[in-house]
Amino acid sequence: MDSFGFIRVAAASPRVKVADVDFNAGEICSFIEKAEDSGVSLLVFPELGITGYTCGDLFGQNLLLEAAESGVGAICSLTRGKKVTVVLGAPVRFVNRLYNCAIVIRNGSIHGIVPKSYIPNYNEFYEARWFASGADMDAMVTYCGKKVRISPFQLFRIGEATFAVEICEDLWTPVPPSSFHTVAGADIIVNLSASNELIAKHAYRRQLVSNQSGRCVCAYIYSSSGFGESTQDLVFAGSSMICENGAVLAESERFVMEGTIIEADVDVEKLKSLRQKANTFTIHADLPEYHEVALGAAATTDFSQALLRHVETTPFVPGGKLDDQRANEILSIQVTGLMTRLSHVRCNTAVIGISGGLDSTLALLVTALAFDRLGWDRRRITGVTMPGFGTTGRTYRNAIDLMEALDITVREVPIGPAVSQHFDDIGQDPEVHDVTYENAQARERTQILMDIANKENGIVVGTGDLSELALGWATYNGDHMSMYGVNASIPKTLVKHLVRWAAINHFGSDGSPRSAKDILLDVADTPISPELTPADENGEIAQKTEDLVGPYELHDFFLYNIFRFGFTPQKVRFLALKAFDNYSEALIDKWITVFCRRFFTQQFKRSCMPDGPKVGSVSLSPRGDWRMPSDASFNLWIDNKNNNN
Repeated sequence: MDSFGFIRVAAASPRVKVADVDFNAGEICSFIEKAEDSGVSLLVFPELGITGYTCGDLFGQNLLLEAAESGVGAICSLTRGKKVTVVLGAPVRFVNRLYNCAIVIRNGSIHGIVPKSYIPNYNEFYEARWFASGADMDAMVTYCGKKVRISPFQLFRIGEATFAVEICEDLWTPVPPSSFHTVAGADIIVNLSASNELIAKHAYRRQLVSNQSGRCVCAYIYSSSGFGESTQDLVFAGSSMICENGAVLAESERFVMEGTIIEADVDVEKLKSLRQKANTFTIHADLPEYHEVALGAAATTDFSQALLRHVETTPFVPGGKLDDQRANEILSIQVTGLMTRLSHVRCNTAVIGISGGLDSTLALLVTALAFDRLGWDRRRITGVTMPGFGTTGRTYRNAIDLMEALDITVREVPIGPAVSQHFDDIGQDPEVHDVTYENAQARERTQILMDIANKENGIVVGTGDLSELALGWATYNGDHMSMYGVNASIPKTLVKHLVRWAAINHFGSDGSPRSAKDILLDVADTPISPELTPADENGEIAQKTEDLVGPYELHDFFLYNIFRFGFTPQKVRFLALKAFDNYSEALIDKWITVFCRRFFTQQFKRSCMPDGPKVGSVSLSPRGDWRMPSDASFNLWIDNKNNNN
């Protein structure tokens, strides 16, 4: 059973009774049983959970410390024969000092003890009254009758995943121990915490955990004390969360009486891939010597039955509360890139081919905004519509109406006569609607745009998008070419989103029969097509791109996951089956094969693509993001995908 790099983890916050070790051990054991049944490989409990964090001077009582050790021993016995690794909090005595520790337990044995490094002694936290810092410890301690290493510099390996431990305050310091742990090889950081609630503290704590997981390119499992801790001066709400590379995968409900447990499937393969790509994933300081502890295989978890994480169908498209912010930022990047280029070349005009389709519409919006920012008259933008053999009334009308609504200069140059003459010159039968028939039209349009730009001392603004570059769905030296490609880093799913977003947020009804908003929304709803073959008998678009090359939402999904994270086609197929319920396995298999073949065979077009601004984390510019030989073989990727069958 292939895990595809996933490991199931959990954070539990049981009810506690302060200083009642038997009760606390029983609660911990019940959550261990639940986690084992769920296929959890790593389960984390709160700080000092075996005794309760708020014992105060009771930590100086031998009776409590002995009971805590016995309770850990009982929990340890319960784990015998189980695959779940347990990390729980307990006080540990060593050489006449007491340490606030995390105990790592697997299959009936204690495999390591990690002491807290930073001991708070301020405001409501007076831990230094009872506990010593273990920041520099590396020793063997006798605990539960066996010799065990006690040190903060330990890496624990479960299958392909490696985790390390920090405790509560450790995270809140200028350079948390986890920064060193992750550079040393930890994919996952676990934090046993007892963080009380204050106004606005939770938002800051959540930000702290998620940011550290992003900064360290790791998963972060945070478990904090909950109901039952003393409320003499503080309230503990059981705040637990699981983050991965800056994203929150799971979060517990706070302020509940019952104990809570949250689970998530962490993608360790993704984390390793991101780190491998980052040359700066290092620390300019000598790392301490770490001890590696192999705990055995991960739990047997059938991720195909249930994957405890959200798989986004449109990973390039912003959503939720970030929609407006991200959409504005994307357009700002495009606009600023074009403004800089226009200013640098000191041109008089920008020339754009306007087809009435998505890509040229977005390019026109970006150009209009750039001219507005520069304080230039929009009439200096020359929009050229070039109807050909496949142009339909709908797209032609949208092209003309949009240019007029945005008040740019409109030019119309029908390409039929020139292309027909070209067919005569090269001996092409105009009744044969092959690749020559199509590409001749695309190249004629590009020639027209380039020559108009030369004549008017302008530049041609490219309209092609990232999805077309990935698939090579562009005519070489036709629409493939421009002087600045504003959409070069915008995939098709995002192009459609931005056009629709701009229509709704920036273009209201102006009282005209057809407002810019109406036109943009109609463009967004128009089938995607190059319109290079004749329309059907009803004058509608007959040549639909997604019927020929496949759904763009699938291709963008493949593009993002393969080239952002280096995932295999097998894993991308697995994720696609989780993300999409509107495509069969057979269709996903078909289109991922098409994607791999086209991506490899069309690299030569990307090798000489025009300049354009990078917008997101996936870009195919040969000057910065993607360097690949044009004659590389795709067999390895196709064979990998076929291993599913």
